[in-house]
Amino acid sequence: MGMKHFVLIYEFGEDFLTRRVAFREEHLVLARAAAARGEVVLGGRLADEASGLLLFKAESAGVAEAFARRDPYVLNGVVVRWRVREWVTVVGLDALSSA
Repeated sequence: MGMKHFVLIYEFGEDFLTRRVAFREEHLVLARAAAARGEVVLGGRLADEASGLLLFKAESAGVAEAFARRDPYVLNGVVVRWRVREWVTVVGLDALSSA
């Protein structure tokens, strides 16, 4: 099947900067473990809006979906909506497709 890139897109709820404090360390432990396994390439929030992005490298979207379902931000309502999109990367050192 081969590796692909997937973007996990988070939409945060109101007052997320305050609400995330109680769950931030647990969220980071989960994210760092996924990064150590080579699943998460990059992750963070957008500076000018209540959204976050995590870039995954995996054989299927299920890896990113499973991450979201375990994430304390999702489980505790800091994230109000999430979705996973396949990203066909074609330019750059880490691109996974030529088409």
